[in-house]
Amino acid sequence: MKEVNTTIIREMHSDVPLIPQLANYLIASGGKRLRPLLTLATSRLLQANMEHAYNLAAAVEFIHTATLLHDDVVDGSQERRGQTSANLVFGNQETVLVGDFLFSRAFQLMVKTESLEILGILSKASSIIAEGEILQLQYQGNLLIDWDIYKKMIGAKTASLFSASCEISGALAKDKAAQDALRTYGYNLGIAFQITDDTLDYEAQEDKLGKNIGDDFREGKITAPILFALEHATLTEREFWERTLVRHEIQNNDLEHATSLMIRHGALERSKDLAREYAQKATLSLESIPTLSLDRELISLLKALPTSIVSRLS
Repeated sequence: MKEVNTTIIREMHSDVPLIPQLANYLIASGGKRLRPLLTLATSRLLQANMEHAYNLAAAVEFIHTATLLHDDVVDGSQERRGQTSANLVFGNQETVLVGDFLFSRAFQLMVKTESLEILGILSKASSIIAEGEILQLQYQGNLLIDWDIYKKMIGAKTASLFSASCEISGALAKDKAAQDALRTYGYNLGIAFQITDDTLDYEAQEDKLGKNIGDDFREGKITAPILFALEHATLTEREFWERTLVRHEIQNNDLEHATSLMIRHGALERSKDLAREYAQKATLSLESIPTLSLDRELISLLKALPTSIVSRLS
C-alpha cells in the first residue's frame, strides 16, 4: 500500500491546483482502501506482476473515489468519512469535474498494463456502477421495489467494483480458472459488504462506517432492512413508510420508530443472515483455486475476510 499511496499522490498531480486539493481532501480523509487491498492481495497470491498491480490498485481507488464524489453531489450529502463532504467545501461543479478527472486518470493507469482484457474489465465495471447509481436514484422512495431490483442495484453500484478489483489479478497473472473464481469471490464479498452497510445504517450503536446513522433513511433509500420490514407491514406501518420514504416528511424520532418496526419484524436479523449467506458464498468460491503453490497465510486471510466484514454486525 505504500507503493500504491505513492502512485496515488503522483497521479493526482495537476497544474490546476484545485484538482489535487479537492481529490486529496477525500482520499486523505481515511477509508478502508479495501478495493485496492483486494487487488494487491489477489495479485500477490497469484504471483502476478506487482508493478502493474500497484497501478491497477491505484486505478481502482480512483474509480471508487470518483463515484463517491459524484454520489455526494447527487445525494446532496453533507458529510463523508466524518468530515464535511467535498461538494459543500468546494462546490458541486468542482466536485463533479474532479471526479471526472480521477476517472480519466484511472484509465491512464490501466493502459500502462498494456492489457485490453484488464481495460475491458474495469471499464465495464465503471459503466455498471453508473447504471446502479441511476437505478438507485430511479427507485429512491419507491416502495414498489422488490428483491430482484435491490440485488441488481447493489450488485451494480457496489459488488461490480469489488468483483473487478479481484478479477483483474487473474487477468494480470493470465490464470483463467483463478480469474473466474476471484470474480465470483469479489462479487459475493461486495454484496455482503453492502447489505452489512445497509443494516448498520439502522443499528442503534456507535457508527462503524464513517457516516451518520440513518443517512439511508433520510435519503429515502430502500434497502434490505426496509424490504424485510415491508413484507409484514400493517396498514398503519405502511402509511409510516409512505410518509417518511416517499413523501420525505420526516419528524423527530421517526428514525427510532423505523428501527423499532424493523426489530418487531426481525428485519435487522434477517438482513444480517442474508449478509452472512453471501459472505459464505464468497469464501467457498476460493475453494476452486489450487493452493499448493500459493501463500497459505494470504489465502487464509482472503477466506476469512468476508466473515470479518459481516462481523461488524452485532
